[in-house]
Amino acid sequence: MHQKRSYGRMLLVSALVGCLEVALAVVVILLYVRTQPPPDTPVDHAALAASLLSLSVIVGVIAFLLSLIFVLPAVALADLLGRRIGGREAWWWVPLMVAALVAPPIVAFAAYNGVEARPVLVFWAEATAALSVGGLVARPRHPGLGRQVALWGTAAVAGTGLLGALGLAVGLLPAYEPPAIGPETMAGTWGDHTSGKLVFTSDGRVTASGVGEHDPDDHSGGPSRRCSGSGTWSYEPGRDVWTQEVRIRVPGCSWPAWSVGGTDRKPWIFQHVGKPDSGNLYELRKAVGGS
Repeated sequence: MHQKRSYGRMLLVSALVGCLEVALAVVVILLYVRTQPPPDTPVDHAALAASLLSLSVIVGVIAFLLSLIFVLPAVALADLLGRRIGGREAWWWVPLMVAALVAPPIVAFAAYNGVEARPVLVFWAEATAALSVGGLVARPRHPGLGRQVALWGTAAVAGTGLLGALGLAVGLLPAYEPPAIGPETMAGTWGDHTSGKLVFTSDGRVTASGVGEHDPDDHSGGPSRRCSGSGTWSYEPGRDVWTQEVRIRVPGCSWPAWSVGGTDRKPWIFQHVGKPDSGNLYELRKAVGGS
């Protein structure tokens, strides 16, 4: 005879699984960010940690509510239909019931907001998979299930972070590196987020129009000076992609050497605003098709 199912314990385990899924997603996103170009403005890690801490409470409440509204009814219906139709409980009824329960609110929301069918189907599949995991993990009738899920789930999240960090360190994951541009890439128009631009020609000439100037003592939030004129430019490959530089000499304009960032498809050159460790960047991006 089967031990009676404790839906209270199942609710807590399902909510815990939901929180662990979110934690795992955060770890994967943080690892992915390490493979992408850095942002223009430095990340405030203290503020980020505080946000994640406050967000964890919200995630816990949402996971609890989703488990209460979808997971518990899905498991109860799966048990009932499994016994009625197949004569015994079957695990595969759980994702079917979850899919059936989450479909109406998703379809109603999509219809009200005019969302196209493809993203709706993708979201429906993702929601079904995420909630089904909680139901399937919480379904067994083991008294110590919550402790086991907490232990193994935390180990999975920590292990993913550790393996990802090792992968970045040894090169198995492609950690971000700026593109090796070369002189041929420079020819064309490069602009900032306003109207400032530099126009490079392949014969080493450059024309500046309203390009910002920044000194090491400038405040990152202060206004930048603008400089215009004509002059020359040169590309210095450096020791590696991290040390390559573009030097621009325009009378009346005092720019230190420009560093290289971006990607092969979308390169940019930049200078630090304020101290180099401030992390604030002034960027000029190459115009699409600007060759």
